[in-house]
Amino acid sequence: MRNAKQKILDTSRHLFNDLGFSQVTIRMIANKLEISSGNLNYHFRKREDILEALYFEMVKVFDQRIERLGDEQISLQLMQADIQASMQRMIDYRFFWTDLYYLLKSNDKIKKHFIAVKTERIDGYKMVFEVLMNQKILKKTSFANEHRFLIQRMIDYSNTWLYASQLYDTKKNSIEMIRTASFQLLSMLYPYLTTLGQQHFQDLFADFFSE
Repeated sequence: MRNAKQKILDTSRHLFNDLGFSQVTIRMIANKLEISSGNLNYHFRKREDILEALYFEMVKVFDQRIERLGDEQISLQLMQADIQASMQRMIDYRFFWTDLYYLLKSNDKIKKHFIAVKTERIDGYKMVFEVLMNQKILKKTSFANEHRFLIQRMIDYSNTWLYASQLYDTKKNSIEMIRTASFQLLSMLYPYLTTLGQQHFQDLFADFFSE
């Protein structure tokens, strides 16, 4: 039973990624799987049920990453690794991110979770920033809410980089694409880093500074 449901989810995800969620029907998914629509409906009554299952499958990894933050040694290198892993996850489920506005508007359950998780992401960034300040990597704030505004910009970029850049193309090198996008995201931190922090940043992205 579980294997059948997972096969439906995997096939649906690939179709959604290739064609877009709104362009894929239950019949198309069933045909791809070479089963009847009735057989598919036994596991998922409608397409939106598949969407919700895929969304929570995707964010499970993000949620686990937030939960682990307090158990790991915070550094710019760890931030880079986590961001790149998250961006790869986004590419694997790119249909959601390239049609983010429509899907959030059309599904209240997903929207409610997405908004709730934003608070956890903000708290996670605040904790990381506090550690980096204690390590003399990140400067102290110079005005109220400075870090809050920075965090908001970083989250907004994280949510939209894939859509805004329209980068996904199977002929392109996704590893290099992710590395560039992670640099662009983390470079928002650069003006707020101490001299020590900027040196660590330059070491981490040495190839970008040598071009």
